[in-house]
Amino acid sequence: MSLGRVVLAAGAALVLVLTGFAWRSVDSFVSGIERISDLGLGGQRDGATDILLVGVDSRTDAHGNPLSAAERAMLHAGDEVGTNTDTIMLVRVPNDGRSATAISIPRDSYVEVPGIGSSKINSAYGATKLTTKEKLMAQGQSESQAETQSTQAGRQALIKSVGALTGLTVDHYAEISFLGFVLLTDAVGGVEVCLNEAVDEWMSGADFAAGRQRLDGPEALSFVRQRHNLPRGDIDRIVRQQVFLAQLTNQMLSAKTLSNPMRLQELSDAVGRTVVLDGSWDVISFLKQLKDLSGGHVRFETIPVADLNGMTSNGESVVRVEPRMVKAFVSSLVAGKTDEEEAEDVGFDATTVTVNVLNASGVGGLASKVSQALGAKGFQPGQVGNYNGGSVTSTRVLAASTTDPRAKEVARVLGGVTVVADPMMSPEAISVVLASDYSGPGSSASSMFDFTGSSSTSATPVPPAPPISAGQNGPKCVN
Repeated sequence: MSLGRVVLAAGAALVLVLTGFAWRSVDSFVSGIERISDLGLGGQRDGATDILLVGVDSRTDAHGNPLSAAERAMLHAGDEVGTNTDTIMLVRVPNDGRSATAISIPRDSYVEVPGIGSSKINSAYGATKLTTKEKLMAQGQSESQAETQSTQAGRQALIKSVGALTGLTVDHYAEISFLGFVLLTDAVGGVEVCLNEAVDEWMSGADFAAGRQRLDGPEALSFVRQRHNLPRGDIDRIVRQQVFLAQLTNQMLSAKTLSNPMRLQELSDAVGRTVVLDGSWDVISFLKQLKDLSGGHVRFETIPVADLNGMTSNGESVVRVEPRMVKAFVSSLVAGKTDEEEAEDVGFDATTVTVNVLNASGVGGLASKVSQALGAKGFQPGQVGNYNGGSVTSTRVLAASTTDPRAKEVARVLGGVTVVADPMMSPEAISVVLASDYSGPGSSASSMFDFTGSSSTSATPVPPAPPISAGQNGPKCVN
């Protein structure tokens, strides 16, 4: 995915708001934010600051005060007392000033949760909190004491789950309630978005026309929460969240916001009421670091998904992820170069290259998984299906010439397979033919799933999300 021209804080509305204040006001502003400690955080041991950003579906504000009946109705929250983490994003900020990367994790990703076992990652917080609170109250603790300790345990479980899935150690924690989405949006005068088609989905309250439009706070919340009736479900919701945050960034940093004392006060009030930070985070020093980020950019990514419509042995609908592939993907983001640097090295931009993937291996679903792996490297998906050109004994990349740099790069990404010249192909075409010898990215997936459910042959892989831009020319239209 190409770099989105957004500042780092597009991943966290909190950080964006702070950048809009005069430095002399930051101390008093930060002091109003709820701070928590003892979360088991990492402490920046690997040359970067890794921040877990969480959007919670909570019936209380950041200080534990219950929301009003009108606020619950506005949020479509109902009377349930559970806490779900509907937005989970890990932002990695290199200490050397290079561009940051924001990695989104689908809320229904089926992972290992400490103390619970295999479960959706968005339940790590809420389910751990619930069971811990019940246990503490049974031991005689007051409800308020049990609430505080169980909330802490829920956050710790989520941090451990994200760390185990991605292979990164979380250094800092930032949490914002869905009320924060509403208040921040209203504080900047609404956020402009664009939809490919009109939507009307009652569960989230999303009822929007197609095209560009400005949303107020409650409408914006419906926009970022909708996942039913979307072509790619939770993946499309993640794209919406990324686009929304990019636009929110643009408007927070606009002259109309930064020069308006009333707007700034509204932002301050919104953050103070809806944001929680870990107590060890020196926010002021971090903000100064942000000023030196390479162009202020952040790259939005989403972890690879093996099956969007996975099913557990108990019949629960989940998003199936492959832990080893996720770790490899995150590792490539951490150790690899930026999209621009890679494009400069190979002489082209991978996002401009369409790759067909054809399966001659006899392994069901392999072409889809390999296409997804190529998509994670920026290549655009082309035809995906079975190979009808006869028997093939070895995997190859087909191109008009064996010296085509695009074909050579595809071959390298797939583990060093052979490039074969096909005089019948046009100079623009690149195709991969998978044989039974293939062992590169996307292969042997069924043996690596930490999952007990449907077979890999019925998997619904997910194509890569489109590039996200903060929108010098307006918001990007999405599903």
